[in-house]
Amino acid sequence: MFWLNIKRVLRAGFVGFWRNGSVSLSSVLIMTVTLFVLGSIIFVGAMLRTSLEQIQAKVDVNVYFVPEADEEAILGLADTLRSLPEVASVEYVSRDQALENFKNRHENDEVTLQALDELGDNPLGAILNIRARETSQYEGIATFLGSQGDQGSFIDKVNYYQNRAAIDALTRIIAGATTVGFGATLALVFISIVIAFNTIRLAIYISRDEISVMRLVGASNKYIRGPFVVSGIMYGIVSALATLVLLYPATYWVASITRTFFSGFDVWSYYLSNFAYITLVIVGTGALLGATGSFLAVRKYLKV
Repeated sequence: MFWLNIKRVLRAGFVGFWRNGSVSLSSVLIMTVTLFVLGSIIFVGAMLRTSLEQIQAKVDVNVYFVPEADEEAILGLADTLRSLPEVASVEYVSRDQALENFKNRHENDEVTLQALDELGDNPLGAILNIRARETSQYEGIATFLGSQGDQGSFIDKVNYYQNRAAIDALTRIIAGATTVGFGATLALVFISIVIAFNTIRLAIYISRDEISVMRLVGASNKYIRGPFVVSGIMYGIVSALATLVLLYPATYWVASITRTFFSGFDVWSYYLSNFAYITLVIVGTGALLGATGSFLAVRKYLKV
């Protein structure tokens, strides 16, 4: 009997979906817009994360050592820094490499190169390029370097303090962008869900007389609600499939724009490489939204 009721509910839900063609079409269109907004939010979030990660990757702290500094001591300090949880990477630049880099940067400056040749000896010391996991952690790293005592006596300069204003500004921008992005996402998702829910309510309002008749003949609330929930799930799944189809040309069209303005981020490639994840999110959200909307909308007529 249980499986027979399940079969009847499923059949009634499918019949209701196809019978009310115009209502189903309007519900699918509204939910497609809702899910398209959700998909857009996924892509915008990915673009924002990629852009912020690339900005963070370009920020580092350079530790300049005096020319007389012992290389083993410098490498020892580098190993100590790598053991810190705040440090993402430490790059060692030897004196010879620092000199070569300096010459490459000033290859068109004959006066500087001539003055360097007249010195005879290499006036530059080794360098450690330190990259933190978060921009807010550079101050702690600079403080650690300043507390090294004798081991830090061969440090000539730490450029964190010269770049502190820029690093602090970037930290605030990243925190602000994350907060604003999260708030905007919640607002858009909420608005989209309200619109989709009201559309499903309208679809069920049209069937209010059918619900009343079913109650009069003694049908249980679960049996009455079941077909509408099935129809709602179908609204969501069909809308999700339509959304996935629309996202393919949309992401392909805007890919050249995102590559230009978002540090090379290719939204079309992201869509293809994360298709399974995006499909799961959109189809799951569509089915959940349709089922929940139908469940809550029928409550009014069941007076549960």
